[in-house]
Amino acid sequence: MNERHTISILLENAAGALSRVSGLFSARAYNIESLAVAPTEDPTVSRLTVVTSGSPQIIEQITKQLNKLVDVIKLVDLNEGPHISRELMLVKVRAASPDHRAEVKRLADIFKAEVVDITDISFTLELTGSPQRLDDFVEAVGVRHVMEMARSGVLGLLKGSKALKA
Repeated sequence: MNERHTISILLENAAGALSRVSGLFSARAYNIESLAVAPTEDPTVSRLTVVTSGSPQIIEQITKQLNKLVDVIKLVDLNEGPHISRELMLVKVRAASPDHRAEVKRLADIFKAEVVDITDISFTLELTGSPQRLDDFVEAVGVRHVMEMARSGVLGLLKGSKALKA
């Protein structure tokens, strides 16, 4: 059974490092569902968070192959233990009629979305939360009303005092 996994990778912050990681996925025909990368508290190290799907054997193979890459310092499959994952979404929602505007505003309040732009026919909202929570918002507002959407990809950390450190 294929299961979605979030893999957090500490990576040398060097030219070509991201390319080598994505090349590994591409060469083996593994799909990247989302990818987020940025420097950490140490400017020489980046944290790359990859969401992918596969059987336990495929996920094990992916992590073994990633660990062989010279730029990879350390990695953890966040699904192996308690973790926190969040994603940012900007979504432009069609809301031309007064009734629909009120409904979009009500949903924004329920989902704790911030209104970042308003026009005569739309709201642009900013939401953060679990990927499922963002999916739930899109479903609640109605996919046909979504004019445009951009998502950051998942970010994740281990829960509690555990930390992935270089």
